[in-house]
Amino acid sequence: LWCEKAMNLIAQSFRTAVHEGGDLGARSNMMMAATFAGMGFGNSGVHIPHANAYPIAGMVKDYRPAGYPQDEPMVPHGQSVSLTAPEAFRFSFDSAPDRHLRAAELMDPRADKANDQREQLPAVLISLMRDIGIPNGIGGVGYSEADVPDLVPGTMKQQRLLATCPKTPTEDDIAAILTRSVENW
Repeated sequence: LWCEKAMNLIAQSFRTAVHEGGDLGARSNMMMAATFAGMGFGNSGVHIPHANAYPIAGMVKDYRPAGYPQDEPMVPHGQSVSLTAPEAFRFSFDSAPDRHLRAAELMDPRADKANDQREQLPAVLISLMRDIGIPNGIGGVGYSEADVPDLVPGTMKQQRLLATCPKTPTEDDIAAILTRSVENW
């Protein structure tokens, strides 16, 4: 329930909050969405995208995001989580199709339903990511396929997060998710 409320608010306000930072209503909605998401995560947990975020942020080489101090490389948490989310949800789709489709519907009620069902949530996320300026996959923050073998162990250490995924990923699954996330579009 809390996650649904968060997704509704995100659908209504995220783009506006990013592009029109002075819009107090949109920013307030995003603050409330973050609160609801935190409540939902506290009850249900998070999984692969958050587990991948640890090594992505922790092993960053040269990426310096706009709007952040430029004295050292970093990948902000929201970016690091989002970079592999489309592929992670392709992976987990078969385990809970209705949940994935519901999330896509909440995030963008106008999204094209003619797509392959497995692609509905990734397409909605990619559209949002593009609209708000998230880098194009892990390649957008400086990683390549050659880095995947180094990223996988960092993800696999996050068993507390991976255990909440409705489909248990193996090291090979994580490697495939990271590899397919070098570019998201």
